[in-house]
Amino acid sequence: MEIINFSEQNSVINQYMAELRDKNYQKNRLTFRHNVQRIGEMMAYELSKTLDYKPKTVKTPLGTIDIPLLKEEDMVIATVLRAGLPFHQGFLNVFDGADNAFVSAFRMYLNREHTEVGVHAEYIATPSVKGRTLLIVDPMLATGGSLAAAIEALLDAGKPKKIHVCCVIAAPEGIEVVKEVLPENSTIWCAAIDEGMNEQKYIVPGFGDCGDLCFGDKLQSFRKIADK
Repeated sequence: MEIINFSEQNSVINQYMAELRDKNYQKNRLTFRHNVQRIGEMMAYELSKTLDYKPKTVKTPLGTIDIPLLKEEDMVIATVLRAGLPFHQGFLNVFDGADNAFVSAFRMYLNREHTEVGVHAEYIATPSVKGRTLLIVDPMLATGGSLAAAIEALLDAGKPKKIHVCCVIAAPEGIEVVKEVLPENSTIWCAAIDEGMNEQKYIVPGFGDCGDLCFGDKLQSFRKIADK
């Protein structure tokens, strides 16, 4: 299984990551969402270099030319609600002909100390992924529980030809959890892999809760919805 970490190379993605992490930049939700979307676009471009293409003859006003084109009809882009929406839009801006899937797999704290986490997959809307290239785009890969639940739910819709998991920030612990449910030929793409998680299961140094920073605070429930 291949793991690609863009923070190990110099690119403009590091500039967007610096702004996402900066607590002063985080005060502007529009800027935050825009940077998440831009990272999605650039990651999609890099990922596009690994995909399958077929030649197509294009007629111009002055002649014809053969151009290798991506088989977007073979692609499904899936995201985890709600934090994944801006990231998903970045990929959709690049792969605009792809089909889309949405999963509401989420984690909730099970105690008032915010040290125990439960995961639940409640809703899924997806086309068949059988024999197709499946991109699962989720900005935060912390414990890996919600992403693993999303992967398992999507695989009920068929066996993909190839799976790409795409994240803005990942923790090593989450990567190990996700690897357990992914086929061996899958690829994990990360703008950054951070050192780990704190007691509340937030990535450190990370940048906080992506969904809250994109869309505002949410009410939390301490009711146990599922075991981790």
